[in-house]
Amino acid sequence: MWKRKNYGHINAMNTRRIIEQSSLGENVAVKVILDSNFLFVPSQFQIDIFEGLMTLLNQKFEPILLSPTHKELQRIVERGPPKTRQNALLALRLAEKCRIVEVEQGFRETPDDVITRVAVEWRCPVATNDRALRKRLRDENVPVIYLRQRSRLEMEGSI
Repeated sequence: MWKRKNYGHINAMNTRRIIEQSSLGENVAVKVILDSNFLFVPSQFQIDIFEGLMTLLNQKFEPILLSPTHKELQRIVERGPPKTRQNALLALRLAEKCRIVEVEQGFRETPDDVITRVAVEWRCPVATNDRALRKRLRDENVPVIYLRQRSRLEMEGSI
């Protein structure tokens, strides 16, 4: 008698579900915009932010660093106080893991203004510890990821 092999997870139903998920975009990497102060977290609190983001989001993510934020970090490395320079240099090394996106910055627009504008346009979460920026983003219904109790990442809002 012929026995049907059981391949477990590979069957028509699961294949259909996988195709539906990818067409709905559920398995696509989530873009997360990083603010400059969020990149200081590893040097200040010895926390791996990329591992923390992976754990928090429980899915693939793509860290995004906007060009005004990158320029802000470079400016800190050049002109900041010695301790801040050292932290900013580490932050720039971490920025190498991110995709740097060129974004136009208006004449009187701050890097935080650019982050807010792009996050609203793209509908993606922002990782920051800046209280004022967190409030602005929450007022715009943008999910915010931040450091909680100096030990773990937490998210306000949902993706």
